Amino acid sequence: MSYILIKNGTLVDSEREERADLLIKDEKIFGKSVRFTDESLSALGVNSSELKEIDASECFVFPGIIDAHTHYHLVSRGTVTADSFPQGSRLATFGGVTTVIDFADHNKGQNLVQSADYRLSEMKNGGMAIDYSLHQGVYGHGYDSTIPENLERLKEMGIKALKIFTTYRNTGYLLEDEDKLRDLFRNAKRLGMLVTAHCEFNPLIEEINSNWKGNYLPSSHPDMRPAEAEAKAISFYGGIAAEEGCPFYVVHCSSEAGLNEIRKLREAGATVYAETTPTYLYLERSRLEGEDGSLYVMTPPLRTRRDNEALREAVIGGEFNVIATDHCSFTREQKLSSTDVRTIYPGIPGTEELIHLLLSDLRKSLSVSEIIKMVTSGPAKLFGIYPEKGSLNEGSDADVCIYDPRVNWTLCDENVHSAALYTPYRGFKAEGKVCCTLLRGKIVMRDGEYFGVPGEGRFIKQV
Repeated sequence: MSYILIKNGTLVDSEREERADLLIKDEKIFGKSVRFTDESLSALGVNSSELKEIDASECFVFPGIIDAHTHYHLVSRGTVTADSFPQGSRLATFGGVTTVIDFADHNKGQNLVQSADYRLSEMKNGGMAIDYSLHQGVYGHGYDSTIPENLERLKEMGIKALKIFTTYRNTGYLLEDEDKLRDLFRNAKRLGMLVTAHCEFNPLIEEINSNWKGNYLPSSHPDMRPAEAEAKAISFYGGIAAEEGCPFYVVHCSSEAGLNEIRKLREAGATVYAETTPTYLYLERSRLEGEDGSLYVMTPPLRTRRDNEALREAVIGGEFNVIATDHCSFTREQKLSSTDVRTIYPGIPGTEELIHLLLSDLRKSLSVSEIIKMVTSGPAKLFGIYPEKGSLNEGSDADVCIYDPRVNWTLCDENVHSAALYTPYRGFKAEGKVCCTLLRGKIVMRDGEYFGVPGEGRFIKQV
């Protein structure tokens, strides 16, 4: 039996900020008090010889951050992303992230349960050192009569989050048959599962690309996959989900046009949850110009400054339920090996930077509690892992992020920990820094040193 006392900090969760001490017993939150004394600790049965103390004076103490959208060790286009499961776990702890919700592809030749089993085996045996849950992809190439049964079995496994694509017909990802879509939404509703969607309207994208007369440089990418495509997909697929009475979750909303369609659906009575990423809050399409333009290629593409500002105002206005990263990192060499958007590896790193970017910017407009909600209890509740995760309440996992707001620093390639060896946010002035991260009562990062152990990460079932 072991105890950790985090003292003198400001505890912040989605409901409150309070100056208090936090007591951890083994892997769980044991209690909170304005001040634990020797007498009060003794009354709780805490032996001083079993107690380790962490002084969090002038620091914020958060629940462990949840990155609800990651792609660690993603095999794609004949290569693999830079951040393996151990490397992804390591960089995450420097951002206070203790849980990620990663993705399982719907593998060709496998049903949904087999695909989920394959990904879970990869993550368990591949060395995840932080905790994880899953979104299961449901792709057009494998949609058949066994889907309802497989969905039931997925739910029993603890996977209730599903992922569809509204584009990439050439890879078999696109689920375009309306009868199958309705079948999926009806079954998801029946089983209490959540359908999330990558929203880019495939017919429009194919039309633009078939008639494209321009070049294929990174700077052209936003015109080849415009904001209108995102808006049309949200309207079309969100509309079908609403007709079937099924909640709909939009991943990585990138544009004002997409945001406006989310608003229209909500105004019409649909249940629509929305996620955006720092990518679309803080980076705009001018980054795609110049010799490093390939580093910033992803889908959906970067948009305009106006889109950045519209999304940021929507975050401040409480219109986004979750902010995640879509962390999908390739090395500089991988990214810069092509300047043709048709062959550039799409995706960028971001898990480590998440909380630093949000707190440095949004504290001007939101309370710390409001910011923390979007990266802790918000995703935890939507994806069924609350209060095990995303909480500082008694009985929750002792996942903790200690953040020192007094540290001012500048993000650069040399001080982040992704194996990509670059940050797309270089030059960003950060106000505050994660100084300590605990996973289930164990210190996994403190003062720039990493103590995580590959393989100690656990699969967290969605309930």
